[in-house]
Amino acid sequence: MQGNPPTSPEPGSAAAGASGQSQRYWFHILALNTPTARNLHTAKLVDKAWQQGDRVCIVCDTEEHANELDDLLWNVTPEAFIPHSIGRDPATPCSDPVGILLYPPVAEDWDTVIILSATLPADASQYRRLALVAHNDPDILNQARGHYRQLRKLGITAKVHDMRKR
Repeated sequence: MQGNPPTSPEPGSAAAGASGQSQRYWFHILALNTPTARNLHTAKLVDKAWQQGDRVCIVCDTEEHANELDDLLWNVTPEAFIPHSIGRDPATPCSDPVGILLYPPVAEDWDTVIILSATLPADASQYRRLALVAHNDPDILNQARGHYRQLRKLGITAKVHDMRKR
């Protein structure tokens, strides 16, 4: 991946969301077409949001993907330390500042939610900040477009960062 991920607004900055609260929504489309590029971009977004004081969760679908993200967050940069854990059961909420969740997050528990899962959580309009990250693969792009359409139906327009155009 070239350069840093696109700059997102500072946590707590005002934006009109579906409920008028301080909310931000981003849709990142990567130029590269590999899952590794998507994971690395996600890790950089996590690091940035966590460094700004956010509680951050990544929502993914499989244990294998959660383990890949877990390994990456331990090694994203030599100087980085991102305290995190994998949340496998919603009955045992994640207490770390960063969670890799295999279930839909509770909006009140997280400042930033990053969606890598095939399903957009039903209460997506309640998240303070939401990022959808897609790599340039037809299946993943179609999945992300579906998420984008769901957000639009909720009255939310996500800011698109299309890195394919660079």
